[in-house]
Amino acid sequence: MITLPPAQPVGKTTLKVPLVGFGTAPLAIPPGWGDGEPIPEQQALQALQFAFNNGIRFFDSAPAYGKGVAETRTGKFLGQIPREQVVISTKIGVDISQGNARKDYSRDGVLRCLEGSLKRLQVDYVDILHVHDPDDYAGQVLNETFPVLAELRAQGIVKAIGAGMNQWRVPMEFAQHADFDCFLIAGRYTALEQGALQFFDLCDQKGITIFAAGIYNSGLLAKGAATTKPTYNYAPAPAEIIARVKAIEAICGEFDVPLHTVATQFPLAHPAVKAVIVGFQANSEVQACLDALQQTIPPVIWDRLREAGLLDLAAPVPVSKI
Repeated sequence: MITLPPAQPVGKTTLKVPLVGFGTAPLAIPPGWGDGEPIPEQQALQALQFAFNNGIRFFDSAPAYGKGVAETRTGKFLGQIPREQVVISTKIGVDISQGNARKDYSRDGVLRCLEGSLKRLQVDYVDILHVHDPDDYAGQVLNETFPVLAELRAQGIVKAIGAGMNQWRVPMEFAQHADFDCFLIAGRYTALEQGALQFFDLCDQKGITIFAAGIYNSGLLAKGAATTKPTYNYAPAPAEIIARVKAIEAICGEFDVPLHTVATQFPLAHPAVKAVIVGFQANSEVQACLDALQQTIPPVIWDRLREAGLLDLAAPVPVSKI
């Protein structure tokens, strides 16, 4: 088991989170993000246990992941360990209580969603509660959903509140108009793209924590451009995206550093980012992530990426191994 750095505070709360979070969405989908049935439950439970045995103490889920499958599988694992040993986050806004997944950001929807999550996760409370993908509901979230979340936080039912999204513009609106503690941003701040940099900078100024998820851009930065059927944003990768990944890979190859290592360490260099949340389906993927955090990346790689126009000049980069 490797030794990860000390846990970092979430916003202005007393909660602290470890450097790596286990994103449980892949536990409810087919192997390799392909077609067919979700991965076998035993494989999911083994990955959760392996991660825990190797120092990962942060687990993120949501009702929307497989209509409760991810939470249920995660709960079977969490129910076997002392609750105080882990940090758990989940999400509200997608109601699966009737067997379908429908958006619901109402007060009743929040409470119903949280109640269902607690049962599936087999816990009495969650540490972090995010609003899930309210892309077209920003106004309702600010006027109706946020007050409920703030009430739950004030009552100590949850320790921190945030929003989990695949974009950054709506979260920026939230950061400017409400007292959120954190945001989970998937895919918008990676070694491939840094479009969310201004938002991350704003969060740093406001003391809001960012959890960087989707750091491999649907696997492209984990497996490389030569992988079979490369995907980006969970769809076939456009030619220009593949070309950009190949260019990043080529520079990494010059210094014999895996693309996966660069992709794993890059987001953590931003001061607003207190943890990366990585989706795992197998023990080997957990180990690969932990190994990547231990590797040293020559600073010249970041210089070369900047010179090639592949990295935003204003983006912070790691100064040494994590």
